[in-house]
Amino acid sequence: MESFHHVVLCVDDEINVLNALKRLFRKEAFTVLTASSGAEALKLLQENRVTMILSDQRMPAMSGTEMMAKVMEAYPDIIRMILTGYTDVDTIAEAINKGHVYKFFLKPWNDQALILEIRQALEQYELVQTNKALHRKIQEQNETLRNINENLENLVMERTREIEIHNHALALSHAILEDLPIPIIGVSSEMIIALINQAVRTDLKVDPEIQIGSLISDYFSETVERKIIEVMTSGIPQTIPQVPLGSCLWNMDIKPLCGRFFGKGVILAIKGKP
Repeated sequence: MESFHHVVLCVDDEINVLNALKRLFRKEAFTVLTASSGAEALKLLQENRVTMILSDQRMPAMSGTEMMAKVMEAYPDIIRMILTGYTDVDTIAEAINKGHVYKFFLKPWNDQALILEIRQALEQYELVQTNKALHRKIQEQNETLRNINENLENLVMERTREIEIHNHALALSHAILEDLPIPIIGVSSEMIIALINQAVRTDLKVDPEIQIGSLISDYFSETVERKIIEVMTSGIPQTIPQVPLGSCLWNMDIKPLCGRFFGKGVILAIKGKP
């Protein structure tokens, strides 16, 4: 949370008035600056971060109202208060319309009432500035969240496209595998048949018919099972000639899975009868 140190600028062409205000405010928590004209006050505003201006209305060259209008345009957050020895309604209305003056005080002022009004105005200023800072932070957080959501949406779209491409490639590879003229059997590390293609179902006359989920030992000898384990462990392909399957003998290539599936299974390619 922002820590506030307030600066109050008092403007009056009468030095005794400025001295009286400085004495009045000497025990307050804010810093007091003084200027004897509107032009001097505007120069001080360029050099200092002022929270509040307390100005006389009737000053030569530039009135309090005229100065407040310039302050309103250049420094809209500054609290603007007018001290006046006159109760002219038109002057007050002009100050409200042109300078958006926060409060009016008549000379001579009541010390305690003036101090109380200034304290309350500074507290209001802190509340407004804190709310503005929170609003800016919320806007920044919303913008950050919007960017995150946009990036997330783009990532999701990109990932979706990747999955679609992968699924298409996977479907295509399954179709190719299914239509290969060579019987193909996929065997897992648990010696379970995990995959067969159409050629297995049509070319291999085995009773019972080879089914996914069956054990390899249901159709092949212990020798074939040992060779499968060897290939899976070593990663070196092997070929076994004259493998009995059904009523025929077949040549069999055993190829290990590679990459992240190494050791997880093998592919049996059963070739034409010798």
